[in-house]
Amino acid sequence: MTDAATAAEYQRKGFSRQVGFGERPALVLIDWIVGFTDPACPLGSSYDREVEAARQLLVAARAKRLPIVFTTVIYDHGFRDAGWFIKKVPALAHLEAGSPWTAIDPRLAPERGEHVIVKKFASGFFGTNLASLLTGQRCDTVIISGVTTSGCVRATAVDGVQHGFRTIVVREAVGDRAVGPHEANLFDIQAKYGDVVSLAEALAYLERLPLFTSPQETLEVGAAPLATSH
Repeated sequence: MTDAATAAEYQRKGFSRQVGFGERPALVLIDWIVGFTDPACPLGSSYDREVEAARQLLVAARAKRLPIVFTTVIYDHGFRDAGWFIKKVPALAHLEAGSPWTAIDPRLAPERGEHVIVKKFASGFFGTNLASLLTGQRCDTVIISGVTTSGCVRATAVDGVQHGFRTIVVREAVGDRAVGPHEANLFDIQAKYGDVVSLAEALAYLERLPLFTSPQETLEVGAAPLATSH
C-alpha cells in the first residue's frame, strides 16, 4: 500500500483528525542538547535545518512572552537513575552529570525566566514537573520541537495529549537519525496523538496571539491585599 493509500485508509477509519491550536500555548524544546546536535557524539547527528526552525519558534514565542521549557538528559554518576534504558542504549553513558554533551545547544541558549527540565527517560513529562508547570500557567497547548522524532518527541507528544494538552508537533523543527523512523512517527503522531503542522503554520499562529499573561502577573497587578485580623 502506498503512503497516500495508507493515509486515506486511516482517514476513512476516523484517524488523523485535526485538534487545532488552543489559546494559551507553551513552547517545549525536547533535548536540543549538544550531545544530540553534534555528530562527534555517538548520540548525535547534524540537525542544522531543524535547529534553525527551532530558533525561529523561540524568537516568535519570546516575542509573545510564552512559557518556554527546554529538556535535557543528565544521569547521576553510576547511572543507577537510568534503569534499563542505559542497558538498551549504552551510548546514554555520554550524558553523565558534568558532561558537556548535556548542555543546551548554544544556538538555542535559554534566557532568563525560561525553564530547563532534567529528565531521565524519553518523555518530557515522565518523572518531571512539566505538567504542573504548564498547568500552573493555564496552558492548553504544547508546541513541540526537538529530537528525536521517533524517541523523545513522540513520547512527549503521547504524554502531552494524555495530560490534557492540545499537542502540536512542528514538522521542520523535529529531527531523527534516519528518514524512515522520522516519517513513520510523524505519521503516527498525526494519526493518533496530535497535529503535525508546518513551521509556517506555527509561526502564523504565534503571530496572531496576544501577549501571554501568567496567573502570577494577574495576581500581582489585580488582586486586593489580604485582609488582616486584629
